[in-house]
Amino acid sequence: MNDDQRLVPLRAKIDALDEQLLALLTERAKTALEVGQIKKESSAPIFRPERELQVIQNLIKKNKGPLLADGIAAIWREVMSACRALEAKQVVAYLGPAGTYSEQAAHQFFGQSVHGLSCVSLDEVFKSVEKGSADYGVLPIENSSEGVISRTLDLLLESSLQITGELVLPIRHHLLTQSGKLDGIKVVCAHAQALAQCQQWLNTHAPHLQRQAVSSNAEAAKMAAADTNLAAIAGEPAQIAYGLQVAASQIQDDANNRTRFVVIGKQACLPSGKDQTSLVLSVANQPGAVHHLLGPLAKHGVSMTRFESRPARKGSWEYLFYIDIDGHADDPKPAQAIAELQSIAAFYKKLGSYPKAIS
Repeated sequence: MNDDQRLVPLRAKIDALDEQLLALLTERAKTALEVGQIKKESSAPIFRPERELQVIQNLIKKNKGPLLADGIAAIWREVMSACRALEAKQVVAYLGPAGTYSEQAAHQFFGQSVHGLSCVSLDEVFKSVEKGSADYGVLPIENSSEGVISRTLDLLLESSLQITGELVLPIRHHLLTQSGKLDGIKVVCAHAQALAQCQQWLNTHAPHLQRQAVSSNAEAAKMAAADTNLAAIAGEPAQIAYGLQVAASQIQDDANNRTRFVVIGKQACLPSGKDQTSLVLSVANQPGAVHHLLGPLAKHGVSMTRFESRPARKGSWEYLFYIDIDGHADDPKPAQAIAELQSIAAFYKKLGSYPKAIS
């Protein structure tokens, strides 16, 4: 019996299983529509990130293989995205143009069944959600190599929007040209952070190329698609979007380069069981003030996972402290610690309590 003959019954089995899966997905979609009707009657939000996280985590816990955990997460994220779209197709704003890592992050978090709204700046992402042109926004907040995105922190401080989710995206930079070669290339374009993240590779392999910072890696890819003298540093989505070829792959200096993105919206998240809370605090400029400020966290056994200081920009050398802590603000221990922090801090703002990124 040859290979084709051996595959016939297995393919028939897969076809039958696919029909069963389709029937079950249809039932799931019908049930999701019933849920949507109840939400509509009570004006509840369509998207509940904490609920979707619980669904995925529960399935990963019950999974006996051979599917891997990230495969389970990806499959069910798309299933839930398609079911949400039956209620209403949501609009998600991101830093454009098409092909950016921000667009990739938006689809990884919400699935493909959303409408993406490309924005020219981080400020416009916030404004789109604030004005109601978009239901949510996705923004980079921190890179493992280059640190925090200062403008995102500033906008979170100024806006009434809340963080409702996060995800961490591996960053894979490729050197892209029209031909897939560097012959005739004079300039390499990319976002300033991408140029910095590939500095060692460029110094070693392409020191003759002039480096030009542009608004985004996708914009660089768009430029390279129109000019044979340009190369771009960008990811696979931008390569596909603008029909470029890879001259060199994965040229980032840090093999583990990652960017953390946050999702912003108007709704607050309920506890999911695996949450974190982001705060902004300031203290009076006096000895031991910061140590005193963080005391309630230790007192109530709350772990701090991130601490970032930023000038308050008041001209008086005062600082704001951006802090992430384990747990939801409504959980008992974090709630007690936060209550004490508010009584101590000269300034306090909660940026959001939201599910941690699935790792």
